Amino acid sequence: MTPAILRDYYSLLGVSKEASSREIRQAFKKLALKLHPDKNQNDPNAHENFLKINRAYEVLKDEDLRKKYDKYGEKGLEDQQQGGRYESWHFYRYDFGIYDDDPEIITLDRGEFDAAVNSGELWFVNFYSPRCSHCHDLAPTWREFAKELDGVIRIGAVNCGDNRMLCRIKGINSYPSLYVFKTGMQPVKYFGDRSKESLKNFAMQYVTSTVTELWAGNFVNAIETSFASGVGWLITFCAERGDCLSYQTRLKLAGMLEGLVNVGWMDCGTQGELCDNLDVSSSTTAYFPPGATINNKEKGGVLFLNSLDAREIYQEVMQHLPDFEIISAASLEDRLAHHRWLIFFQFGEGDKSNVQEFKKLKFLLKDEHIQVGKFDCLSSPTICNKLYVYQPCLAVFKGKGTGDYEIHHGKKILYDIVAFAKESVNSHVITLGPQNFPDKDKEPWLVDFFAPWCPPCRALLPELRKASKHLYGQLKFGTLDCTVHEGLCNMHNIRAYPTTVVFNQSDVHEYEGHHSAEQILEFIEDLRNPSVVSLTPETFAELVQRRKREEIWMVDFYAPWCGPCQALMPEWKKMARMLNGLISVGSVDCQKYYSFCHQENVRGYPEIRLFPQKSNTAHQYYSYNGWHRDAYSLRGWALGYLPQVSVDLTPQSFTEKVLNGKDHWVIDFYAPWCGPCQNFAPEFEMLARAVKGKVKAGKVDCQAYGQTCQTADIRAYPTVKFYPYQGAKKSALGEYIDSRDAKGIADLLNEKLEAMENKGKRKKSRNKDEL
Repeated sequence: MTPAILRDYYSLLGVSKEASSREIRQAFKKLALKLHPDKNQNDPNAHENFLKINRAYEVLKDEDLRKKYDKYGEKGLEDQQQGGRYESWHFYRYDFGIYDDDPEIITLDRGEFDAAVNSGELWFVNFYSPRCSHCHDLAPTWREFAKELDGVIRIGAVNCGDNRMLCRIKGINSYPSLYVFKTGMQPVKYFGDRSKESLKNFAMQYVTSTVTELWAGNFVNAIETSFASGVGWLITFCAERGDCLSYQTRLKLAGMLEGLVNVGWMDCGTQGELCDNLDVSSSTTAYFPPGATINNKEKGGVLFLNSLDAREIYQEVMQHLPDFEIISAASLEDRLAHHRWLIFFQFGEGDKSNVQEFKKLKFLLKDEHIQVGKFDCLSSPTICNKLYVYQPCLAVFKGKGTGDYEIHHGKKILYDIVAFAKESVNSHVITLGPQNFPDKDKEPWLVDFFAPWCPPCRALLPELRKASKHLYGQLKFGTLDCTVHEGLCNMHNIRAYPTTVVFNQSDVHEYEGHHSAEQILEFIEDLRNPSVVSLTPETFAELVQRRKREEIWMVDFYAPWCGPCQALMPEWKKMARMLNGLISVGSVDCQKYYSFCHQENVRGYPEIRLFPQKSNTAHQYYSYNGWHRDAYSLRGWALGYLPQVSVDLTPQSFTEKVLNGKDHWVIDFYAPWCGPCQNFAPEFEMLARAVKGKVKAGKVDCQAYGQTCQTADIRAYPTVKFYPYQGAKKSALGEYIDSRDAKGIADLLNEKLEAMENKGKRKKSRNKDEL
């Protein structure tokens, strides 16, 4: 059962559970300006009251913490200290959420960034920090720039204060950093001055659309061939009378209408006869739809536009473009079986769910061979009920009929729909319901139980699609909407969203890791080849307490509801895989075996213990008290309890065994006071074990034996060198190895040994030939 929630963070901020990151920021800012202690200095409770809303904001803005809070309440956040510090009132008034109130600027978070910039549209993104004065100086210009290029280029903003990991991954190390993104092109950084004109000139050079100059020779051909191509023409006629659209406006329109309408212009000063034939006596702009007839403009549907504003012209042309094809109930199954489709499900002709901008979908999805259409559920309720479609929505069908499809649950905006469609047709996630739920299926399934209103659920869906591509043929993926199939979710005891479960016949495993494809793949790999032994009191006594004399165990005593335990679990499994063959790793569920854990004197969770090799004087166990609980820190701590395989060398033994000896050696030159040396020490021990029997491993203390290290030309710590034996005394300089990874070094040494062996064989072969 979910622990009772002492305070409701959503209520504290006055937002619903489905609130977006932007809505949460806006709600917090409003409360922060009202409740801040700087503005309530006579209220003795002001500090405590502000800490409450600050804590709520810090948790709900973070995708992983929000999921833990939704599932376990505050008890799941016991090791998280967010919200204890806050800024001045001035910060929240002037520096917080710079672009949250600007509709033309799309604030991108970690979960939606990649989908946005890979949608096929052109993006110009401002990576900023709320503490950066230059970022605030740029803000008014960025707003004006966004309004001017709205519709031509997507203008985005990323708050690196709230999205540190995203900015670090993208290599952002100064603010503001401005980048252009377009599918199929490397991101391009802007280095110029930050005036609106300079920004516009830089961005427009990546608008690949063109404006065609028309004359008598190519005009008629352009209009006549438009019928075959299905793409009409928007033409500006520039005459002596009246205002003509500027070059910049024509280029903007070409970008806004790319793939939908060709854009051209004609100089009536040089093409007077043609303009006269078209009754054009003053500057004007006209839209010629596909198949328009020049001789009878009214019959041909030619639309004359009086505006000089790009946005107004764009909207009027878009209204005259044909809508998506309506698919009949009789042809639906057959058409979905032979082509990929993005289908808008509507309920009657009065359904206005489709916006004009969605007409760009056919062009943006053309390269993925995805057709776009509509289906009216009122024409065939049975079909929509079978597909679990009960309200207007859209879904991708993957070319295999009505059985292989996925419903879209993201934002109803163009870039999100494009990203969803591209991801969905190339992945293997399907929408589930009672008819196709795999509870009795012999094949393994990963099922994501979710609610469409839940932001962490929506953020997880793209990661599931990525993971499904890696596991195609091994594991099936499906999603179940618990707001539609409440009974099925209750049957499987789903208490929070998202809950991700692997069904493998009678075995059921719940996923507790972070929302990333990488960790989902690690979770599946661990199910197939478990690295951690789930211990009962009986197996603990047998395997750990009565372990063999030379055996070492690490055990995690945890509780499923404990937030720090959940955070540790994927790291614990990763560490176990890294220690495979060296140290056995287990875990004990202290909720299930409470009396046993109490008997073992476990007082808090998680409790990490190492049970060393047995000896008469050895401790029964060692407890881990380190600050970091990541896989590498835990592995380093554990390896310190393994018997040392490498040899500590003195100047005399270095000369005798390494330089004059007949063995291959790999040497770690280190200093005891050096932090990186201490971190590398367990890695070197892993290396010593990996190459044991082929290469001997030694260590030289450069603080104690400075002269030896100087002779070996050691200039930094730690330094790893290889001393291969090739039939003669070795040089003290050795061969430098530029790596600190045990596996990488081991692979390199094996390659060198193989090359030496092959060289020796070739030499012997030549000698035989000479004889």
